[in-house]
Amino acid sequence: MKIRLTTGLAACALALAAVSAQAQTWPTKAITVLNPFPPGGGTDTFLRPLAVRLTEQLGQQVIVENQGGAGGTLGAGNVARRAPDGYNWFMGAVHHTIAESLYARLNYSITKDFEPITVAAFVPNVVVVHPKHTNINTLKDLIDYARANPGKLNYGSAGSGTTHHLSVELFKTMTKTFMVHIPYRGAGPLVQDLIAGQVDLAFDGLGTAAAQIRANRLKPLAVTSVARNPVLPNVPTVAEAGVPGYEVRTWYALWALKGTPQAIKDRMYQETAKALQHPDIKRIWAEQGATAGGMPPAEFGKLIDSEIKKWAKVVKDAGAKVDN
Repeated sequence: MKIRLTTGLAACALALAAVSAQAQTWPTKAITVLNPFPPGGGTDTFLRPLAVRLTEQLGQQVIVENQGGAGGTLGAGNVARRAPDGYNWFMGAVHHTIAESLYARLNYSITKDFEPITVAAFVPNVVVVHPKHTNINTLKDLIDYARANPGKLNYGSAGSGTTHHLSVELFKTMTKTFMVHIPYRGAGPLVQDLIAGQVDLAFDGLGTAAAQIRANRLKPLAVTSVARNPVLPNVPTVAEAGVPGYEVRTWYALWALKGTPQAIKDRMYQETAKALQHPDIKRIWAEQGATAGGMPPAEFGKLIDSEIKKWAKVVKDAGAKVDN
């Protein structure tokens, strides 16, 4: 028995040593982070600068792979089937906690097929309309017009199940208004049609809308956060503008594939948290009205659970459902 116990302990020690050595030598080749949305959207806005920093810190290229479709669920399902070898990662968003209750069928589970690393950025949404709507200059104007003209306004989203979509559904429920939903394959294509005037309005992420607002291509009415945002200090919150209790925030975060070695996950968390403290990252985040994440994986896991519960109620109350 002593021999078996000694042998077992030795085997465990060797296994731990092997994992530790793996983390120390990792990475030995390029790393891929899948972004489940097309280029030009909010996920890209934060992932690409982060990938540059991680490339410098890790000494291996961090490649961003875009694979849009189905509100970010197509790419999530595809990357979930890749090897959990530390060279495949997933940059998802709050949208993926919404999808858990919105989509009738998913070929993956955000809680069973992925493991949380950390949030990269927290970003408020901003209610924007095309300048052609000269009669809509405040959120009250929007509510009054939508109530008087049900179905005449349309709103775009980055896809069914994104915060662009459900934040408006929540708004519609709270204001007793009706607007037509037009889903896109990501925030990039949405913003193109929005500034072209083919879409009336959106509750867009500030990370993609800020530049268009500064260029006067979009008119901001309110931000969806609890407090005003430093990037748009004169723009009220939705609650201030007449919808008490309304709050929505978008966040973008890094996940590992289920089964990725713990030591590698720990290293990736440490490197990501370090990158988020870099002056260049802080500057870029501030320009987008975002705040950095960096919370430990366990804390991020609690956020995921709370967001799944929160959005499940919004989905139920709004009667929203997607048959994919």
